[in-house]
Amino acid sequence: MSKEFDALLCNGTWDLVPQTIDQNLVGCKWVFHIKRKPDGSIDHFKARFVPKGFHQRPGINYHETFSPMVKPTTLRLILALAISFGWSLRQLDVNNAFFHGHLTKNVFMVQPLGFSDQQHPSHVCEL
Repeated sequence: MSKEFDALLCNGTWDLVPQTIDQNLVGCKWVFHIKRKPDGSIDHFKARFVPKGFHQRPGINYHETFSPMVKPTTLRLILALAISFGWSLRQLDVNNAFFHGHLTKNVFMVQPLGFSDQQHPSHVCEL
């Protein structure tokens, strides 16, 4: 969890700002995942920090969404090309991936439980 949190801070994911009464605060949570080896044994544990965007309402808090996902047909095409042209394939595990999009509205999130700023415990995160 500390590595994930440190990466979020290093990438400037949010700025701490004083909380005001008119802010629509979004919650946050930790999502845990077990990474396994090919034989099924546990390799390591991963923690991901995510805002609770499901508290927002379409048309009020946001108007569009984006999820950077690879479609299975695209993956099959790349694999078929690699086999046809004799390309070598490698697996890559990305520790932290950040989508650097620009938000058109201000989004405010509560500080992560257990990781709140000691000097500003009542501030909120502006994404």
